[in-house]
Amino acid sequence: MGNNFTITVVAQNEKIGNENIQLAIEEIRRIEKLLTTYKEDSQTNLINQNAGIGPVKVDAEVFNLIERCLGISRITQGAFDISYGSIDKSLWNFDQSMTRLPDAETALKMVHLIDYRNIILDKDNTTVFLKEKGMRIGFGGIGKGYAAEMAKQTLLENHVESGIINASGDLSAWGMQPNGKKWTIGVADPDAPNAAFSYMEISNKAVATSGNYEKFVTIQGKKYSHTIDPKTGLPITGIKSVTIIASNAEFADAMATPIAVMGIKAGLYLIDQIPDLYCIIIDDNNKIYTSKNINLK
Repeated sequence: MGNNFTITVVAQNEKIGNENIQLAIEEIRRIEKLLTTYKEDSQTNLINQNAGIGPVKVDAEVFNLIERCLGISRITQGAFDISYGSIDKSLWNFDQSMTRLPDAETALKMVHLIDYRNIILDKDNTTVFLKEKGMRIGFGGIGKGYAAEMAKQTLLENHVESGIINASGDLSAWGMQPNGKKWTIGVADPDAPNAAFSYMEISNKAVATSGNYEKFVTIQGKKYSHTIDPKTGLPITGIKSVTIIASNAEFADAMATPIAVMGIKAGLYLIDQIPDLYCIIIDDNNKIYTSKNINLK
């Protein structure tokens, strides 16, 4: 998945703890195999290879995940869109070789294939069809959260009453620490990602952060985030990081990027409409905005 996963479990002894951690690793690997675009025969690639040609039958699990993705696309008015895969590396390549921005016209031409409304689902046959040739889907915006959530469910089924699954900073925590206290989670400081600017005590919650410090290029002294607005094909500006707190790691992961795309006002307005969803936004001037009912320490 291109991400590091750290798994913590509370267990009676080290042997049981390691056995449980192994179960979680196997579940994460299973999901990676299902969703990756790096293996020719993955279901994601089969869907992409048949874009504009015909529907592809997929596992119910993949179908249901895509269905949930489309639901998130609808509530974020397309700011979250798994068909972003059609923006290829020729437009955005966040490494040292990139020295100038693509022009707005070129970017706009490439985003015409990004449209979740052209992902056609057939529930009766569990098939997925991408209407336009050249369309591609990818699970970069939700995959690691989904894997973290599924690994947690696997451990719960195996009677692991508390632990943390951390997928490169997107994490799901449940139960209590051995001392009976909630888990303490640091919210990354966008200017010093290894440090925390705030702490939260959580249990049975998931936290996901999308920040411009994760992957970016600096062109003529200005930092451009890897978060691309699907409507323009250009990177978002003005926001350094978005942290989402939800009861489910998949939903937290999926909401972090679109809130950054939507912007502070629209993003916070949406968060406040959804029960049990909270948000912290840091703008380019280090000003902190929070959704309702959130207390920072």
